[in-house]
Amino acid sequence: MLHLIVASLDSLVSSLQTWVFIHVAQPLLFRFGWMDYDEDTYDALYPVIVGFLTILAMYALLRPLEMLRPVEKWHDRKAVRVDVFYTWISKLGLFNLFFFVAFQPIFDRTQVWLRYHDIANVNLDTLWPGVTSQPLVAFAIYLVVLDFAGYWYHRWQHRIGIWWELHAVHHSQRQMSLWCDDRNHLLDDVLQAGFFAAIALAIGIAPTQFVVLSAVTNFLQSVQHCNARLDFGRVIERLIVSPGFHRRHHAVGYGHEGTAYGCNFGVLFPWWDMLFKTASWDRTVEPTGIREEREGQLYGEGFVSQHWLAFVRIARRLGAARSAARSGGAASL
Repeated sequence: MLHLIVASLDSLVSSLQTWVFIHVAQPLLFRFGWMDYDEDTYDALYPVIVGFLTILAMYALLRPLEMLRPVEKWHDRKAVRVDVFYTWISKLGLFNLFFFVAFQPIFDRTQVWLRYHDIANVNLDTLWPGVTSQPLVAFAIYLVVLDFAGYWYHRWQHRIGIWWELHAVHHSQRQMSLWCDDRNHLLDDVLQAGFFAAIALAIGIAPTQFVVLSAVTNFLQSVQHCNARLDFGRVIERLIVSPGFHRRHHAVGYGHEGTAYGCNFGVLFPWWDMLFKTASWDRTVEPTGIREEREGQLYGEGFVSQHWLAFVRIARRLGAARSAARSGGAASL
């Protein structure tokens, strides 16, 4: 049943991809003399359409929940508007696809070298022939492996000072909503896209699989940031990250404090937090944001200011580290 649903969705995306290419993209390419890029353009439309459908699903399914069962009621949603802009940039998936394609020649050469030296390639869907090679089983394996990597990537964002200043753009939002997941510094997006594209290629994920994996992950993360009271129950929220579990991660004084402390880092599954003892099951609703922001430090209200102030904080942190080094002390980078 699930396989039929996935196949139907893939057929829908492929049909839309062909229609958009024939009626929109191809005429534009012909008009501007860019027909040499027709195949690349056709391939690039797949993640764009998947991303567009993901945004539609977010608004159709999650926005009504926020209206009917809000965790917080806001009189002014102005702070949320910039997150919508972030969402349109991120959900279209071009960062992920770019790095996947850019890294492909490197991994092709690496595999040739491995075969030449009689070293078996890493390909997870061949671990158990006849089982792991089944599309849905392979998809589940890839999802778990990427999520494990995502847990550590997220922890590093909080532990490494200059990296935290980029990630702080995400945490500086005091009004968590379905759009909040994509509120990330573009440099952080680039780092993340490169990191996951490298892992995906290393374990044998195909381009279309990678696009769908990214879309599923992104949608579920939007659910986690949703400003809606969604009770997953004791059992289910230990299988998949719930909005309550993730909200604790955003809570001032509890989920994160820059590079000093943190909990609930899991991206999709709370298993890693449970395994590495970073899980908190407290569901008390606390204010979200960053302590320093509430004490008056500026993190920016608009897209440009948020990016610029992140670089200002990094420069300040690096300056403090140099001063500490000259005086014989130590400062966290």
